Amino acid sequence: MPLLHRNPAPEVPASLMKSLAIAALTLALITSSSNARAAEPSWPPKIVKIVVPYAPGSTPDLVGRIVADDLQARHPGASFVVENKTGAGGNIGTDAVAKAAPDGATLGVSLGGPLAINTLLFSKLPYNPANDIAPITMLTSLPSVLVVPASLHIDTVADFVAMLKRDGSKLAFGSIGAGSLSHLTMEAIAQRAGTTMVHIPYGGSPQAMTAIIRGDVQAACLPAISVTPQLASGQVKILAVATAQRSRFLPDVPTLKESGIDVESDAWNALIAPAGTPPAIITQINDEIHDAMAKPSVRERLETQMIEPSLSTPAGLRARMDAEIKLWSDVIKRGDIRIN
Repeated sequence: MPLLHRNPAPEVPASLMKSLAIAALTLALITSSSNARAAEPSWPPKIVKIVVPYAPGSTPDLVGRIVADDLQARHPGASFVVENKTGAGGNIGTDAVAKAAPDGATLGVSLGGPLAINTLLFSKLPYNPANDIAPITMLTSLPSVLVVPASLHIDTVADFVAMLKRDGSKLAFGSIGAGSLSHLTMEAIAQRAGTTMVHIPYGGSPQAMTAIIRGDVQAACLPAISVTPQLASGQVKILAVATAQRSRFLPDVPTLKESGIDVESDAWNALIAPAGTPPAIITQINDEIHDAMAKPSVRERLETQMIEPSLSTPAGLRARMDAEIKLWSDVIKRGDIRIN
């Protein structure tokens, strides 16, 4: 039988082989990229709840609604809903965030109290800020001021300290609640002056401000926005701001430290999520909040309330929470301040 001869396979040109290899590599990269995108969590979901642990009209509520408005404009296909969950010094609302599913559908606006200081004031919290909260970013800060009735006829922090040294135990200060920043700041001032004062807590800044005007209390440390509208009446005086540096809203008012009292108190808000929220979601929200706070329209809304953007990385917010505990632990211990 004759042998069969096969024709050799045609030789593929090198240029064609190169083109085929490039096409295969491109297809692999596209497939890999698509798979990676599919694996990443999608944000936002249809409904995003932003929990505010304080009442409507409070500073955290105002900040939360400004954040919600901007996110809504960026994502018209989703709904951003602000929900006020008040009580227990902000613990109830913050706990609601900590207990939520870590899927990006629940965020929270919180502050130094429930995120840090309350671990020193409460014998037990329903959540652990160190383990149950995912920091996203600092949001804002606003100055607090040391205010006294004009009827005291004092003009400086030195005058106030002299009055405290003379008969501090007979004097009373108001605050916006036991364990609040306004309470702790006044307690710290009294401790630095080597004396004590009687603490009278009120339901909020308006009530504490009314007590100052009436002379029911002799001092308070309150958000500047609750005090400045009363200055024109001549019934109250601002002696100092409690922030580390002078406020650009009150450039002529010295700080407590400038005035000889080594006390620093900064009222701030932050955005948080439940622990376990995917890092990709945390990063996206952080980026979007930073973009929002750079908008003139957002800044203008904040400035009407003497609030300034004060942003951070997630790690920066965590560091701020830790620093807040260190800042107030000695004041709380020396003053034997407890909520429960």
